[in-house]
Order: sequence, then C-alpha cells, then structure tokens
Amino acid sequence: MKYRWLILALIVVAIALPWCFYDWTHHRQAGFLISMLSQMGMMVILALSYNMLLGQAGLFSLCHATFFGMGGYATIHFLNGAGDGTLPVPMELMPLLAGLSGLGVAILFGSMATKQRATAFAMITLGIGELMATSALMFHHFFGGEGGVTTNRMIDNSLFGLSYASGLQVYYLILAWTVIAAALMYFLTLTPLGRMANATRDNFERAQFIGYDPRMVRFMQFALSGFFAGIGGGLYAITYEIVTYDALASSLSANALLMAYIGGTTVFGGPILGAILITLLQSGVSLLSNSWLVYVGVMFISMVIFAPTGLAGIIKTHGPIRQAGRLRLLVVPYLRLTIPSLGVLLGFVGLVELMSFLTIGAAQGKKLVLFGGPVDVHAALPWAISGICLLVGGVWLRFEAAGFHRVWESLSAEVRR
Repeated sequence: MKYRWLILALIVVAIALPWCFYDWTHHRQAGFLISMLSQMGMMVILALSYNMLLGQAGLFSLCHATFFGMGGYATIHFLNGAGDGTLPVPMELMPLLAGLSGLGVAILFGSMATKQRATAFAMITLGIGELMATSALMFHHFFGGEGGVTTNRMIDNSLFGLSYASGLQVYYLILAWTVIAAALMYFLTLTPLGRMANATRDNFERAQFIGYDPRMVRFMQFALSGFFAGIGGGLYAITYEIVTYDALASSLSANALLMAYIGGTTVFGGPILGAILITLLQSGVSLLSNSWLVYVGVMFISMVIFAPTGLAGIIKTHGPIRQAGRLRLLVVPYLRLTIPSLGVLLGFVGLVELMSFLTIGAAQGKKLVLFGGPVDVHAALPWAISGICLLVGGVWLRFEAAGFHRVWESLSAEVRR
C-alpha cells in the first residue's frame, strides 16, 4: 500500500492518455492509440493471470491461451444472446461471465493437469493447448472454424446507458476491468492460498509436512488463473467483435510467458511492465520492421541470461541503495554504459535489417530506409558500419560492464555495513 499514490497516478494517466492525442481539429480520437491501449489492458490481465502460475506457484503452463480463448468464444455467444434478448445481462458484466467460462474450463483441465508438477505438468498443459486449438478448427458450431465467430457489441443494455459504439468507451471498460482484476489478483497473493502457492513453489514436501495438500493448492491456483484469463478473453471479444482459433493458439501462450518473464516474475507488477513492452513492440515496432520478432527473441534470451529476475527485478535490486541515499553514485556508471549500449543496438539492428531486406524486401521491390535515410544493401559501407558498431560497442560494453560491476559491489557492501 506504500505505492498507492503511484498506482493512483498511473490510473489517472491511463484515463487521460487518449485525450493527449485527441485531434481537436477534426474532433476525433487517435484510433491506433486507442486500439493499442486496449490491447495493453487485455495483455496486462493475461500476463498477471499467467504469473499466478509461473511466478507465484512455480507452474510452467503451456495452455494459458486456452482460458483466454474460451472466455472470448463464450463472450461472443453471450453477446449474441444478449442482442436477441435471450440473455438480459448488461455489457459491463459480460467480462465476469467470460471469467466464469474460463474458470469452468480451468477446473475441468486443472483436475487432470495439477496431479503432476514440473516437467510432467508442462507436458500435460502442452497437450491441452494443442487439443483446444485443434478443436477450434474442427467443431464449427461453437468455434466457427478458421473464420471464427462474430458478434455485435451494441446490445443496448448497459448499467450506465452507454452504447459502446466507440472504441473509447470500450477502452474505459477495459481499463476498469484491468484495475479490478489486477487488484483482485494482488490481494489474492496476501491470502493463505497465495502464501501456500509460494510455499509449494519453493518446497512442496515441506508444505505437505505442515498439513497442506500441494496438489489442491496447485489446482485452486490453476483454476483462479483461468478465471482471470477468461476476463481478458471476454474483453478481447468485446473489443474486436470476432474471435478465431488464434485466441487459443500456442503463440498466445508463448506471449503470456514472454510478458511475465521479461517483466519479472518475482515482483507482482513485473508482468504489467512486460505486457506494456511486448504490446509496444507488437503494435509499434512491427509497423517499422518485419523483424520485430527477432528483437523480442533476443530480448528474451538476454533477460534469461543476464537478468533472470526481469525488468521489475532489476528495479527492485536498486531499493536498498536508494534507501541508503547512494543511488546518485550510479548515475555516472549508467551513463558510461549508455554509449556502448547504443553502439551495440545500432549495429545489431543494422545487420538484422540488412539481412532481412535481402531475403524479403528485395524480392518485393522495396527500398530499405534505415535510421531515417535510404540504404543500398548491396554496398559494403552499411554492412561495415553495422559490423564495426556491433563489434566495437560489444568490446567497449564488456569493459564498462566490468567497471559498473565493481561500483555496484562496492555500494552493496557499503549498504550492508
């Protein structure tokens, strides 16, 4: 609760952000920004719900998209029922029904998957994910096959008299449910179930010795994570008014893993950072480069090797130094890391874009524009500059990183004393 003012400030920023890019001349919102912010909200819920398994219970699941997708499919049918008058439920409560749908599916599959743990659990969830993705292509009555199922979110039933015809209204609905879901997941970590999930993650045998059933703890955590993932899927269906088998695919489960791990599984807010970053890469960088997946992959590998606690973990490690009033002593070392890091980044991006253009862009008859200027991929100079930046920057960065490590260890020892 000591961060409540920061949380309130972030909520206020999220409310005001669409209006910062409002086109006052034509009196219209920035559609791309609204869509990206809406996707961020859905992915925040998905990443946090996945971290209930990976970070809090130590369960490596490969079927988390199943609950997200089932929540989305169920919401499509709920909206169709509400539209023809057979389901008198207001729009604001549709995500709750989606969450209950995800909960039901999670209870069904969790009763089987949570009998095992570790590698066996991961293999079972992999089978569940593939089973549901295949079912979405086979059973057309509910899933609609490759074309998916569609709906119309304007059901004329709202607690606040809203039509949800505009993307802005949908965004605020997503924001409200994101705050509600995140708050519930946070307070869940403070309950006995949340504490025992941590205990079974760290030492399941010891949890047994004090009288708890680790399998039941895993099952309850699995079921509740499915509930929150279903809420995200319901918001997805409301936003796009269509759900296809992609919402169940393994690629979305991999995205949930990326968001949670890159953001940091050891800190509750870590997956939020990861969801925002990955969504920015998907929505922003993908417009600039066809190789954005390469950057995401390299980022993931780098985090696993050099920062296994994720972005939030890196921030958290600065806490003792900040409390000791020594954080200013890290400003210069960080600045010294910045220049070689930029050299490595520019060199790596240059080589990736040059190689990618040779295989994709050249065949399409396009011209490569890199760092704001046209580049001839057949000339030796761009390749040489990129290679030199990567090589020299890498050697320089290694040297500066050693110096930074010495400063860090010195400050840490001083703080401990």
